[in-house]
Parts: sequence; C-alpha cells; structure tokens
Amino acid sequence: MMMPDAAYDQADPDAQRRALQVLVLAQRTADEHVASAQHQAENIKAGARASAEQAAREAQAHADGVRREAAQALNEARAQAEQIVREAQGYAESTRRDADKVLTDARAAAQEIGKEAQANADRLDREAQQRYDDVVGSLASKRDVLQQQIDGLQQFDRDYRNRLRAFMERQLRALGSDEPPPVTEIPQPAVATAGAGLVGGVPDGAMTAG
Repeated sequence: MMMPDAAYDQADPDAQRRALQVLVLAQRTADEHVASAQHQAENIKAGARASAEQAAREAQAHADGVRREAAQALNEARAQAEQIVREAQGYAESTRRDADKVLTDARAAAQEIGKEAQANADRLDREAQQRYDDVVGSLASKRDVLQQQIDGLQQFDRDYRNRLRAFMERQLRALGSDEPPPVTEIPQPAVATAGAGLVGGVPDGAMTAG
C-alpha cells in the first residue's frame, strides 16, 4: 500500500526537491512555450502587418498606376478631342471658303449671263426695230408707187372719158348733117398694170382722138 504524499514528502526530502525541480522545469517549459507562442504570434502579426503593408503599398502603387494611366488616357482623349475640334474647325472654314467661292463664282456667272442676255435682247430689239423700219419703209415706198399708179389711173380715166365724150359729140354732129361721119376708131379701155403701160398718164395702145 502506497504512502500519502505528505508522509512521502516528509519521508523523502530528495523527492520533494525533485518534485520542485520538475515543477520549476514545467513552469519554465510553460513559460518558454508561452514565450514561443507569443513570439510566433508576434512574428505572425508582424508578417501579417508586413504583408498588409506590402499589399497596401502594392494596392496604392496599383491605384497610382491606374490613376496615372487614367490621367494619361484622359489627357490623350482631350488632345484627340482638341485635335478633332481643330480639324473640324479647319474643315468648316475650308467648306465655308469653298461655299463663298462657289457663291461668288455663281454670282459672277449670273451677272455675265445677265449681261449676255441683255446684250442679246438689245441686239434682237435693234434687229426687230431695223426690220420694222425696213418693212415700214418698204410699205411707204410701195404706198408711194401705188399712189402714183392710182393717180395715173385717175388721170387715164379722165382722159378716156374726155376722149369718149369728144368722139360721141363728133358722131352726133355727123348724124345731124348730110356728110357721112368720119371713120375713126372707137377708144377701147385698156388695163393698166402697176407701174407699167403708163406713158404720160395714158395707157399704151389707147387711141388718140382728133
């Protein structure tokens, strides 16, 4: 049968010393384990902190890179937009100049066409006036010729009537006397053509009564 601890301790001082040594060693081992655990925890925390700081630095660097790339892209986009605006303005100016030139050329062409049309109208008007004057002059000349013919025919009519009257009177006087009437030609009417067959106002072939 085993003895109680108190009795054993009192009975064996060496056992007490060894137990104390074991206790001290256990305490030391526990302290070492705790210190090692704390050290490992500190290392882990330090590593985690370092990793976090590294990750933060990398994230910050990445963010800075993204920010720089975005700023560069924005600057390039602005430059391209400004270039497009300048090109558009240049194209608009060129188009405006071309339009102004086309308009100026069109106005000049219209003025030239208007001048030519006016010149042609004036020429046609002069030609029409000249033709009118020619026609009127020709009609006036023909009217004068016709008037002369009318005057000649009227004179012929008067002369013919006078000669016919004289012929009839001679025939009547001859009928009232015992002498035979003289043999004479009875005047015959003649047709006078325009401007021809009039000699001194008397048609050719008309008889001359004595």
